[in-house]
Amino acid sequence: MVVFLGIGFFFIYWFLLKLDAEQKAAIWLSFRKADYLWVLVCVACSLLSHLLRALRWKLLFKPIGFHPRLNNTFGSVVVAYLGNLAFPRAGEVMRCATLRTSEDIPMEKSLGTVVTERIIDLLAFAVIVVIGMLAMFGEAKDWLYNTLSEKYNNLPNMAMILGVGAALAVLAFVAYKLFWKKLLHIGIFKKVNDLVTGMVDGVKSVFHMGRRNTLLFLLYSASIYLLYILGGLIIFQAFRDTSWLGMQAAFVVYLFGSVGMTFSQGGIGVYPVLVQLALAIYGISMEVGTACGWLLWGSQQAAVILVGGCYIAYFSIKKRKKTN
Repeated sequence: MVVFLGIGFFFIYWFLLKLDAEQKAAIWLSFRKADYLWVLVCVACSLLSHLLRALRWKLLFKPIGFHPRLNNTFGSVVVAYLGNLAFPRAGEVMRCATLRTSEDIPMEKSLGTVVTERIIDLLAFAVIVVIGMLAMFGEAKDWLYNTLSEKYNNLPNMAMILGVGAALAVLAFVAYKLFWKKLLHIGIFKKVNDLVTGMVDGVKSVFHMGRRNTLLFLLYSASIYLLYILGGLIIFQAFRDTSWLGMQAAFVVYLFGSVGMTFSQGGIGVYPVLVQLALAIYGISMEVGTACGWLLWGSQQAAVILVGGCYIAYFSIKKRKKTN
């Protein structure tokens, strides 16, 4: 926790250190001129994504014979995000603990569904990143190519990159067929194989929920990521300088911001800086981009802190009543 928080606060300190008094005043002016009605809409969008995540989570309990109420799954999801702000990945344990308190679902059962959900989220995000890299739009594509060209001379074209990737994939498949069974006798490779097999089984379980529930699960998943991207599009409307930006820019902002979420706890310090860099690709000034990044990040965390705090009190009262 200390390391992740330290990274976040370092980025805040490093960013502020580079600013002069005039730039700080300009950033503050951008905050003051922002239309906070759009910030509230962004908060609502964030909460809606959590609600869809709760609905999706409910579907994973049906094959194992549990039917938790939406109020409790939604509360557990928001509490999990709040917990992750304090301790990395502690939120997943809190999520299952609150559901055990409210629905009497065993921890191991809840953890199994959470692992399945995380695996699917990881795969979905990987697909989105690949799509983003292959179909990077307009100014973002030019920026990416120019940035890489400055560091690497004779940058290969996309066809060459895809060709090398395909060749490596074929070699990996051949190596797997020829040597993997022999390697399974070695302890570490056996553990890796068991882990991968478990992950694959977890993903396959989604398609054993019945056709209707599987389609709902995929629809909820797509809607969650769409809302993440729409959050950026909504926050653009809060500033005159960014109101002209569309879904393409929102998609690029989402990709940059997602990287920031992995570098520090809850993305503190890093997320706004990367959003500002993404907006700079489209010619948005540092001052407006910084204010936009902080409001986008802050609206998401405000929703989690406010609603998550209420649900912590709610679950605590339920636990006390249950104990008594």
